[in-house]
Amino acid sequence: MLSTLTMSTTASAEDAFRQHDAHVHGVVEFNIAQDGKDLLMEITAPGADVVGFEHAPSNKQQQLQLEGAIAQLNNAGELIAFSSASNCLLADVHVTETLTADEGHESHAGHDHDEHDHDSHAEHDHDEHDHDSHAEHDHDEHDHDSHAEHDHDEHDHDSHAGHGDFSAQYVFRCENIEQLTSLQVNWFRHFPTTETITVQAITESNQSTAQLTPTDTVFKF
Repeated sequence: MLSTLTMSTTASAEDAFRQHDAHVHGVVEFNIAQDGKDLLMEITAPGADVVGFEHAPSNKQQQLQLEGAIAQLNNAGELIAFSSASNCLLADVHVTETLTADEGHESHAGHDHDEHDHDSHAEHDHDEHDHDSHAEHDHDEHDHDSHAEHDHDEHDHDSHAGHGDFSAQYVFRCENIEQLTSLQVNWFRHFPTTETITVQAITESNQSTAQLTPTDTVFKF
């Protein structure tokens, strides 16, 4: 059952990424839903709030920051705490990020650069070919240039639109879920650049929303 719930929250996270491309720096979202004795929680946060950048790591320090953030997000007990009487324990966790999603595209761009060098080598052998070969080479060059321009445009588009996010999906099993009354959020302590957390919760008895700040860190169900 838990694996099914996790798959469900993962699918929800993917939908959320598509819907929240225009994210706002400083604003993190907590979405909570009850399913019997289980609580499903999804946290989505801009990369800038978690690691200070929204692109693939460009050096060792950024790589370590990324790895540290993923480890922190996996440690839900340091980020949140439900009212003790509810006896909610973490049963499953799934953390993803989109900062490194375009690394394959960048590798592809590098491959195109190598192909360009190869064409330059082909030009070196140009004198050994006849005029028709020259025409064909010009045609190939034109195609390559068009392809290169297309890749360049795609890269610019990705760079412009790429806003890396983090998503953490948790499944909590609450033995006394009827006694769930509050959620203590310690997120600001670990990720201090966050200004606001928007919380939306749906339980079998209530539906509530709130905005938390560094000076107001308790959510009431």
